[in-house]
Amino acid sequence: MGKRALKRRVESLRQRIAEHENKIALEKEQLCPDMGLINHWQVEIRAFNVSLMRALKRL
Repeated sequence: MGKRALKRRVESLRQRIAEHENKIALEKEQLCPDMGLINHWQVEIRAFNVSLMRALKRL
């Protein structure tokens, strides 16, 4: 994977993390938040962070 592709990957992962954090915040504001959905998004955020760290190491 080239440097340009890695930079795109890093930016994409950062955007996905921000999107999921926003979804979590919106869900927590509801009267009865779906904790299963929040947990799912948190698991995905952790996976994105792992991928982000790997991509940053390769840059």
